Order: sequence, then structure tokens, then C-alpha cells
Amino acid sequence: MAKRPRRSYSLESRVRRVILSDAGLAVPGSSADDVARAIRSRHREYQRYKLELFASVVRRAISSLPPAGDACSDSASPPSRRCRSHDTTSSSTTLSPPSPAFDVTKSLLRSSYSSQKSKRDPDANQQLEMEVTAEKVMMPDAEGGHSGGKGVMFADLGGMESVIEKLMLEVVVPLCQPELPLHLGVRPVTGILLHGPPGCGKTTLAHAIANETGVPFYKISATEVVSGVSGASEENIRTLFSKAYRTAPSIVFIDEIDAIASKRENMQREMERRVVTQLMTCMDEFHQNFRSYATDDMDDSQSYEKKKPGYVIVIGATNRPDAVDQALRRPGRFDREISLGVPDENARKQILERLAQKLRLPPEGQFNLLKIAKATPGFVGADLKALVDTAGSVAIKRIVYARKDKCLKEGNNKQDYWRHPWDRHELQQLSITMDDFEEAITEIVQPSMRREGFSSVPDVTWACVGGLDSLKKELDRSIVQCIKYPEYYKKFGVNMQAGVLLFGPPGCGKTLIAKAVAHDSGANFIHIKGPEVLNRYVGESESDIRKIFTRARINSPCILFFDEVDALTTKRGKEGAWVVERLLNQLLIELDGADQREGVYVIGATNRIDVIDDALLRPGRLGQKYFVPLPSANERHSILKALTHSQKKPVSCTVDLDALARREECNNLTGADLASLVNEAAKVALEESLKLLENGALSISSSCSVPSIELSHFEQALSKIKPSVSEQQRKHYEALSQKYSAN
Repeated sequence: MAKRPRRSYSLESRVRRVILSDAGLAVPGSSADDVARAIRSRHREYQRYKLELFASVVRRAISSLPPAGDACSDSASPPSRRCRSHDTTSSSTTLSPPSPAFDVTKSLLRSSYSSQKSKRDPDANQQLEMEVTAEKVMMPDAEGGHSGGKGVMFADLGGMESVIEKLMLEVVVPLCQPELPLHLGVRPVTGILLHGPPGCGKTTLAHAIANETGVPFYKISATEVVSGVSGASEENIRTLFSKAYRTAPSIVFIDEIDAIASKRENMQREMERRVVTQLMTCMDEFHQNFRSYATDDMDDSQSYEKKKPGYVIVIGATNRPDAVDQALRRPGRFDREISLGVPDENARKQILERLAQKLRLPPEGQFNLLKIAKATPGFVGADLKALVDTAGSVAIKRIVYARKDKCLKEGNNKQDYWRHPWDRHELQQLSITMDDFEEAITEIVQPSMRREGFSSVPDVTWACVGGLDSLKKELDRSIVQCIKYPEYYKKFGVNMQAGVLLFGPPGCGKTLIAKAVAHDSGANFIHIKGPEVLNRYVGESESDIRKIFTRARINSPCILFFDEVDALTTKRGKEGAWVVERLLNQLLIELDGADQREGVYVIGATNRIDVIDDALLRPGRLGQKYFVPLPSANERHSILKALTHSQKKPVSCTVDLDALARREECNNLTGADLASLVNEAAKVALEESLKLLENGALSISSSCSVPSIELSHFEQALSKIKPSVSEQQRKHYEALSQKYSAN
């Protein structure tokens, strides 16, 4: 007997049978997406279909459900087997009539989806998807400041006036009024690439553009596009852009776009290259759609409303713009590249004003946002937000500890003091003070840009530097005051961007002076030890120099201190100089031109100025050369006073430091030699105290008052310390001073 062929059903018919057989799948008020999820959860064989495709099938299946009673009421059609079976069963049994819940559900579903059945034209589907997407755009944003149910707007962003003005003219106006560029016959901006350091507000700015325009906003992370199945990644991109073009005008935002759009020559997998190619193809569809609209006759207003221009803009965000493929950065794809750098002082003040709108702050005279902005160089928007949150935490800790102290004074030693609620009068007196912000800045918050490549600002002050008064005044005028009061220097047209070179005998305080300048100015500080930049691989040393100056320009004002700069700048043409020739050329290029490194101050230190290439010493690079000589008798006295006070040495009051500094044994002693002298005298005094303690002449209780350093201890230390600079070397450095020094 022949085998009966197996009946095959389409996906829509199978879904319809499942809905008819299980009344609990479709409850009143449920949508097609809800029914699709319920079917996928109860029947695992349908989980292999994508949810969006399966939901559309479910919607068609629900729309095509027959009305209640139609299956058996039509007398013209021959009776079906199911109708006869139902009649026989009803007549031969005495069961109660079936519950009408199923019929009610079907009638509700028919009424719910009847309107969708009649609207099968593309314009209706487009309008429906636009409404759904627009609802997602207008949801409250976590970073927004509007309380009226809206997300972040342009008014909530501080320090971006120029960027916002540019976006208003090139993005917002064409999106809201697409007929304007169409009438003028120009092509609007198709893509914007936002790049900048992490935390500068790229994602927030993209959300603000969507909220200002009110158009559908499709946000996707680059990693969400990548799939393990071959071809699925490209399909995800095509699906994303097809939605955007159907709901145009709309915005497509791809965060961290460098993850899927890196340079194809650096990719190792063919799938990654296909993803980049697919992204470029989808972005090029804009030109085809726009040209088709531009060639149509738009004189009739009704025809224009029916054929509204499909303007879609693609916004990409990355902190590695150089890693993005060059084909994407050409005009027609990413037309505009907007750099969001580290905010300057005025921009930080504006950001703090936006963030402080909801804070409980003291009166205006007791709180200074400008002071906080000056104390936070290198902070981006995310760092300032973290600063505000941390200051709030510090204020809460201060308030709770104040209540704890109050309870202890009143004799209440209960540990649940923090459980008692604050009354309204107490809450009115609480606020976040300037001290809370200062504590958060100095002790807690570290800006994200300083976590890599930056040196901590030294705690060396001018009080730690003895003597060199004329050099202090010169550096204060050249660097410190220029960083603190840049508006006055600009007003008078004074350009102080030239580099400074400190040279002189070793141990005279060149590095100490550079650290004191960095501390006094409060700017960012990068300390480069000369030989550490050298790399055995070709091109790596030049790349490190470029990275250093790029990092300094982004985080201006910044002080670059090259210690032992002669190791990197040996005169070209000499034997062995080929090792650093390429590095020296790169350094000369970075130093050349003050307009290219505005806000970057370069200080070099060396004791071999005669081996440095002459091109580095010309005006405009390291043109200001200052000689740091051996200290005189008065300067030795100042250095000894600074050493004993800064290091808190217990020097006896009977020791005359002035007379000690004028002794013949102290001639030609550098600052490092004098520091070694004080340290050696302290060790001699310590050894003497330990001997007395071992012999019993000095008890532990009496040793709490530490014995002081006497003159005899300094004399013993002088017998061990020898000058590190000989008389012949001193004359050699004086000759170099007359040849190179500018002072």
C-alpha cells in the first residue's frame, strides 16, 4: 500500500493552529509581540526564528482568524469533518456547553488587529514604526536634566557652545526641515564622527541631538552587531539601516564604531572586512534615496507630503579616530568630524553650573565655582560628574559624623544614632560646602586622563629651593604666571610658549626647580627621563614622542619636563648620533611653532649643553637658556635652612648655619652635597644616641625627646663629604655659561 504523502504547512498556518488550540496564548490587550514571545516560550521549535520576523507572522495569523461561528454557519459550503464531529458529540453527550472565553478572546483579537489588516500600505507601516521609535527617543535619560519627561537637551550641556551651534545649522535644521536642502538642491550632512577622550560627552551629545529633533533614534553598540554566524553581522547592519530608512527622517547612532570599522588592511578575518564593506554600502544608500527625491517634481503640496525626503544621518562615536577605516571618513559618509577635547577652565565652569543646578549649595558669596574649575585641570565631563557625586558623599559623611559627635556630647552612646530622622529645620541648614569639593579634588577624585602617562604633581615648593632668587623670578614670569593668568598675557599680546633649558653642574637643583614650577602652577605634569624614551624597535621612539605631545595638548595647560635631555638630542653627524637622529627630528617638529603647542610648556635639564644639537637651542624651541651655578655662601645658608626646615631635622639652636655655610670646607659644594651633609650629620647624631641607649646612659622614656644635631656632628660629616664638582669643572661650566646663557 502506497505511503500517504506528508502534508506540509506554512509557518503562518502553523502559528494560526497553535493560537486556535491554546486559548491562553492570546489574552485581551496583548500585542503581537507578546503572543510571539508566549509561543516561543511554550514551543521551542519556534525559537530558531528571529523575534521581529516571527512577530510579523503572528500578526498576520491573528488578523486572518475566522470570526466566531463562521466555520459552521455557512450553508452554501459543504459541511466539514470538524463541524460534523462537533454536532455528533454535542447530540450524543450531555456535557455542559464550552466556556465562551475562547470566542471572546478571538473577538477581542479580531477587533484589536482589524485596523492593522486594513492598513497594509507602506505609509501606514512607516507611520506605526515612527510612533513606536519616537516613544523610545522621548523616554527620560539618565544623564538628562529636564524634569518634564524629556532626556538630555542642548541646554543641559555646558562648554560646547561652538559645537552645538555647528550641529544646529548642519544637523538639527536639515533633520527638522528636510525640504530646505532639497529645495536648494544641496546634499545635507550624511554622517558625523564624534571623537575625543573617554568621558567628554560623545554619547550624551548624540542623545541631545535626538531629543532636540524628536526624530526616531536607533542606538546600537558596535559589539551588538557582531555575530558568530557567517553573514549574520552584515544582516544586522542591513536590518538596522532598513528600519532607519523606513522611518526617515531618523538618526542611527553607532557607539564605539572603531570596533567594527577598523582599517581593513589591519584586519585578519574576512568577516571583519565584510562588515566594514556592508556599513559603507548602507551609508551610500542615502545618496540613491536623496537623488530619487530630488529628481521628482515637488511642486504639488500633496505630492510633497506623500514623498517626504528620507533623510537619515549616521552618528559614530570613538576615542580612536585614527583606527577607523579611511573609506568611511571621506565626504559622503562621515562628512563632519567633530573633536570633543578636554574642556578648558571656562568650559569646566559651565559644566559645573549645569551639574550644580540640583545641588544644595551655600549662598553665592560662600561658594566659588570658578575656583573649583581652576583646581581641576584635565577633568572631562565624566570626571566633573564624579567630583560632584564624591563631594556629596563627603558632605554626607561630614553631616553624619557631626551628629555622632553631638550624640556623644549629650551622653547618648547608642550605635543607632544615624537612624533618627532629620527634621525640616535641620535639613534646611545642610549643604555641600567648598571644603567638601576641595577634599574630593585633593584626596579622592583622580581624573581619567591622568591615569596613564602622567606624573603626579610634585609636593616640592619654592620654600624647598634655597637661593636662585633671580632664576625663580624668571621662571615665575615665563611659566607660572602665564598658566595662572593667561587672559592678561593674551590681552598684552605676550607669547610665552618658548621652551626653557636649565643647564649647569650636576646636583645644583635643576630637577628640583622644575618640580617647584609644576607645583606652583598647578598644571598637569609629565616627567620624561630622557633615556626611557629610546626603544630598540624602529619608529617606536618617534611614536612615543608624538604620543607625549598629543597627550599634553589634550590636557593643556601641561608642563613637559625632559630630564637629561642631552641623551635624546645629541648633535647630528657625530659618530653614534644615528641612534637618536630620527627621534631628534621628531622632537624638533613637535617643538617647532608656538601655535601648534598652545598651553604646553617644555622644560629641559642637562649638564652637557655643549653636546646638544644647535637646532634645538634656537628661539622658539628651547630658546630660553638659564645657567644654574654652584651656590654662593649666602645661597648655601638658604639651602641649609630649607633642608633643615623641610625635612624637620632636630638641629640645635646653638648651630650657626650661616657660619657653617661660609666655612672653607663648604666651597664648591652643590645643593646635593649640602643635602648629603645634613643627612650625614643626622646619622652621626643618631648613632651617638643609640650608643648611649645601649650603655644605659639614656633611657627609652627620655629618648622621646630626640637629642638635637650639634655642631660637632656637622664637623664629623664635613670630614666625610667631598665636593662633587672640582675647581677645573667649575671653570668649565662658567665658560659654558658665558657662551650659552641668556641671563
